[in-house]
Amino acid sequence: MGCHKVILASQSPRRREMIKWLGVPFDVTHADVDERSLSKELPLGMAARLAVSKAKAVSYNLEGWILSADTIVELDGDPLGKPEDAAAAYAMLLKLRGNGHYVHTGVALFNPLSGQVLVRRVTTHVWMRPYTEPEIQAYIASGDPMDKAGAYAIQNTRFNPVGRLAVCYANVVGLPVCAVVALLQDWGCELELDIPALCQRNFGYHCPGPDGGVLV
Repeated sequence: MGCHKVILASQSPRRREMIKWLGVPFDVTHADVDERSLSKELPLGMAARLAVSKAKAVSYNLEGWILSADTIVELDGDPLGKPEDAAAAYAMLLKLRGNGHYVHTGVALFNPLSGQVLVRRVTTHVWMRPYTEPEIQAYIASGDPMDKAGAYAIQNTRFNPVGRLAVCYANVVGLPVCAVVALLQDWGCELELDIPALCQRNFGYHCPGPDGGVLV
């Protein structure tokens, strides 16, 4: 079957752009949920829970499948969300500098009419480069860190915070397209897409694809 229109529950311009690459018709709405972690909640589970919560939060007046995602940066077992202010952004970037961490994204597809929920989880191991103090200050002054989990955007070419990563670049941007395609295929949407070629074209990154251990 072809792909029916989906509703993307996200204000992220990055996620909107990436959905366009798939050629699937979509509308956009915004989900407002409490993004604080629960007691003893693991970051990967937190990302999946919040993705589902976002989809369900907007379902009261919508029909059709709702797509949502949540990205969590995990450092030493602790989740790093979006910084509240410049001081929080500075603290996060200082902790991440020269260190390895994990980026988890939960992606959910929810049908409010049937109550069916489909979920995928993707984790990327990221190692930051040893950027300098002036680079941190200049990046914070640009305003770019303020709406990003972990206070950084991997795709920011001026700051260029990441030294290397393992598995999925798109996941660190905020939407693992392989997971979205897998969910849509689980729904019954026929998509013939070369995901590694898509990532190579848009990010300049050679993606290993689902067979490279991306999807969970």
